[in-house]
Amino acid sequence: MKLNILGCYSATPRTFTNPTSQVLEIKNHLFLIDCGEGTQVQLRKNKIKFARIKHIFISHLHGDHYFGLVGLISTFRLLTREAELHIYGPKGIKEIITLQMKLADSWTNYPLIFHELTSKESELIYEDDKVEVHTIPLLHRVYTNGFLFKEKPGERKLNIDAVEQANIDQAYYRKLKQGADVENKDGELIKNETVTYSPDKQKTYAFCSDTAYNESVIPIIKNADTLYHESTFLEKHAHLAPKTKHSTAKEAATIAKKANVGKLILGHYSTRYDDLDEFIREASPIFKNVKLADDGKIFKF
Repeated sequence: MKLNILGCYSATPRTFTNPTSQVLEIKNHLFLIDCGEGTQVQLRKNKIKFARIKHIFISHLHGDHYFGLVGLISTFRLLTREAELHIYGPKGIKEIITLQMKLADSWTNYPLIFHELTSKESELIYEDDKVEVHTIPLLHRVYTNGFLFKEKPGERKLNIDAVEQANIDQAYYRKLKQGADVENKDGELIKNETVTYSPDKQKTYAFCSDTAYNESVIPIIKNADTLYHESTFLEKHAHLAPKTKHSTAKEAATIAKKANVGKLILGHYSTRYDDLDEFIREASPIFKNVKLADDGKIFKF
């Protein structure tokens, strides 16, 4: 699993920072999470192939999280894309995007499929044989979701020495990987756990976009390997957090600690701050394993 931060600052873009957007590589998928202004330029800079993006997840309809979307959709059209593009986001996103395309007479030449979200409870919104994605309802000024990305259990691993000693035909190796008991060449039933190892632990990534401090997310993100949580403010501006429904670095760390996550990545910094290390200094006394997002930064887990 690899996370590529394309942008992680709040409010308006600057020449040296970008609003929220990131790409999660998981089980051979490239999922685009939020699409602030400038996202497609950042995709180019980070050498991420447009054609591999088939699913885009938009947390909410504030401009710094989706203003780059119609541009990216239009570029896909210019590149003569044929593959389906699925967009998951709040109700209204289809109307916004299709109106822009209608007035520009720029309909896509590929299937554009919207999955509009309205539930205030966590729900499964994407699933295949390797990955599932659930919403994380957040507390912001407009309807907002984070997203929980979970790997499904992989195949079991063969203990080749044990397999050979048990005299199992190679034709049954696939069934062993799938967890089945099999008969050996002598007709004896061999228990799977005696000749295989457990699969690698499934990894989970939780993306918590704009939100006020909200403990209702804790059961949803419990024990996640990595949590990205917005941390717009430092303590000297904590009084702004409730009225804007954003979080401080300390609040993000508190959520991480209570949810027992493995790693916390801070982001969505207010552009009023020059020294991002202050976010680490305020969060780390509460939760030790804290990292700072930054444009172009890559996290592997």
